[in-house]
Amino acid sequence: MTATPFASTSRKTVTRRHLLGAALVVGAAVPIGVARDAWAAAATPGPVRLTLPAPTGPYPVGTVPLHLVDGSRTDPVAGPGHHRELMVGVWYPARHVGRYPLAPWTPPAVVRALLTSSGFPADTAVAPLTAGHEGAPVGRTREGLPVVVFSHGAHDHRADSTIVVQELASHGYVVVTVDHTYDAFSEFPDGRLTVPLTTPGLEARDFAADIRFVLDCIEDLAAGRNPDTEHRALPAGLRGAPDPHRIGMFGASKGGTATALVMEDDQRVRAGLSLDGPMQPTVASDLDRPFMLMTAEFTRAQERSVAEFWSHLRGWRLNVQADGAVHRSYGDYQILMPQLAKAVAMSDEELRDWIGTLAPARATRIQQAYPLAYFDLHLRHRGHLLDGPGAAFPEVRFIP
Repeated sequence: MTATPFASTSRKTVTRRHLLGAALVVGAAVPIGVARDAWAAAATPGPVRLTLPAPTGPYPVGTVPLHLVDGSRTDPVAGPGHHRELMVGVWYPARHVGRYPLAPWTPPAVVRALLTSSGFPADTAVAPLTAGHEGAPVGRTREGLPVVVFSHGAHDHRADSTIVVQELASHGYVVVTVDHTYDAFSEFPDGRLTVPLTTPGLEARDFAADIRFVLDCIEDLAAGRNPDTEHRALPAGLRGAPDPHRIGMFGASKGGTATALVMEDDQRVRAGLSLDGPMQPTVASDLDRPFMLMTAEFTRAQERSVAEFWSHLRGWRLNVQADGAVHRSYGDYQILMPQLAKAVAMSDEELRDWIGTLAPARATRIQQAYPLAYFDLHLRHRGHLLDGPGAAFPEVRFIP
């Protein structure tokens, strides 16, 4: 479970944890707090240009969007006569990037929808530029590149973990990010903008069905085929680049639950990671492949569904938690919200409710280090960061 991005907060009325718990009960997403009538106008003239930290890997990053249509499945929201339609982003190590522009975090129309959905003026902020060069050729090796798939949280979008995504790509991974249509802010090639719907809503199992179809499309890419519905040109070297035998998956909140559900039904995903997922519904059978929990608010001690999921893990497993982290601390909003706070009349208390007490700079390092170490360990069989607590990350606890 997660909540509408940029939602305003008020501890005086209701706590975030109360709202998250209520959302689990009714199976819907709610804002992380109670939205006020509107946020104040920008404190400085003109929109603020948000920024993201650069990845640390040795490779430049490329990216390309794909429009996918699952002709075998009726859309669970649009209903009969409408096949399931998704937008995805593919991120990868690139070469010769000089003449390829940097991709924005999201299209302008999506940014405006994100802002206005939570009571901000539509022109409050401009999306940050990512490290991804649009359409740059793929930096290939003799072997195929390991793959990681990302599933976002409820009422969110595929860009909300770009810090993690571009970090993985800069270290040699193909990363595929998925907009779960009608539970995402998404824009299609023809200009259609879709926003999250509460009724009818999508469940974590719908997310999982989306991902299984995306895995089929990754296999198409690995085999040299173009899965894009319009067959738009792909970056040079992308066909044949993914290694379909080395696939991992991670998800934020509801996407973390979806990660577990995909692994329950699909052996193609060899390792899973949840970023504070509620794990509800939990898997019905045991999992014998690696799984890591990065918890914050949905902990094993406080959430029965998370503890129950943990009991089903029969392979390699690990639970880490950063002191001071809240539900969204392992995603981009931990870094973007403090920047946005400077442009609107957001109090220190409201900002703390969003990002907790984990410093954004430390959150960035944790986001860059721990998912990379996890997938390196299980898809490349290297690295030692996950052996135990270390002096480089004193705020990260290993939960036995």
